[in-house]
Amino acid sequence: MSGLRIEHDSWILVGDGEKALFFRNQGDADYPNFEVLQVLQQDNPQTSQQGTDAPGRRNDGPGPHRSAMEPTDWHMIEKHRFAKLIAETLYREAHKGRFSKLVVVAPPMTLGDLRKAFHKEVASRIVAEVDKTLTGHPPSQIERILATKD
Repeated sequence: MSGLRIEHDSWILVGDGEKALFFRNQGDADYPNFEVLQVLQQDNPQTSQQGTDAPGRRNDGPGPHRSAMEPTDWHMIEKHRFAKLIAETLYREAHKGRFSKLVVVAPPMTLGDLRKAFHKEVASRIVAEVDKTLTGHPPSQIERILATKD
């Protein structure tokens, strides 16, 4: 898969738009052993469960013509907000000097949101990025997936 060599005491963020797992590698680069440090989760129901308003309409100019507007995707908005919360959490931890190396594992959309939200103090500590969704896997399986070579 990714064939990463994650050094001892490195932090690993495994996240998506609804869950974030923070690990520390208690092992070494050859034999990783991820310790769970923190888990962040948010309840983010589908848009249809968050709001029932019909999409708005707007005038197309003079005359009776009106066009429907795109409905608001509350579910997606919350995923973007959650990425900002993850970035803020990492900034606080980096500012306290809790980690010097960080591996970020997230699906492409979340990875993009995180890149935009990371403070330079966090971004400078990133040693690897992996665009995968691994939040549903147990730590031992995450270790294997990240350490396995293609």
